[in-house]
Amino acid sequence: MKMEGIKDVFFDLDHTLWDFDKNSALTFDKIFRMYNVAIDLEDFLNHYEAINLDYWKLYREEKIDKESLRYNRLDDTFKKISFQADSTLINKLSEDYITYLSSFNHLFSDALDILSYLQPKYQLHIITNGFQEAQESKLRNSKIHHFFKSVTHSEEVGVKKPNPIIFNHALKKVNASPKTSVMIGDNIEADIQGAIDFGMEAIHFNYLKTSIKHPVKQINNLNELKLFL
Repeated sequence: MKMEGIKDVFFDLDHTLWDFDKNSALTFDKIFRMYNVAIDLEDFLNHYEAINLDYWKLYREEKIDKESLRYNRLDDTFKKISFQADSTLINKLSEDYITYLSSFNHLFSDALDILSYLQPKYQLHIITNGFQEAQESKLRNSKIHHFFKSVTHSEEVGVKKPNPIIFNHALKKVNASPKTSVMIGDNIEADIQGAIDFGMEAIHFNYLKTSIKHPVKQINNLNELKLFL
């Protein structure tokens, strides 16, 4: 059923428009080859993805800083797979991961189509907890920056989703009202509940098709947004 009265559509970036898992895997493959890190990439990623999500949760909750997140997610993963990596190597990998991540720019299928469909009808925006320098590069290099009237980074605001301050900042920046705005993202806690608590509508991009108990509107692919917008 179409949502009535919506004027502003806010997107998360990673795991919503930009295919983080695919681009991340390609980046690790590249930097491991650069430093002759002889490990099984699939085994590494199987552990890393869950560890990374745990560290991002700590980062959202202001329990760790950016440098701790970048270093510890690698250190913990190497320990899980019993690979000996000293701090010099981990720091190099951490830095080069950020450097090269935005050189891979796979979007989710239908991302360009849905942005082209929505742009004439709504004002489109980004709210992201990702690191500002990396997120700006992703938007430019994937050639989707021009779709968005505004991009709000957690680093510019000083807090992260689901903190209501970042939603307030993003909406005030473009003179948008919560009642006429919708947030689209993959993370139930940060994107969905954060937006709902702020008074916005929300649509969960459940691309992994996981079972969730939250009663929010859901889509499994981006083209399904046409059912609501």
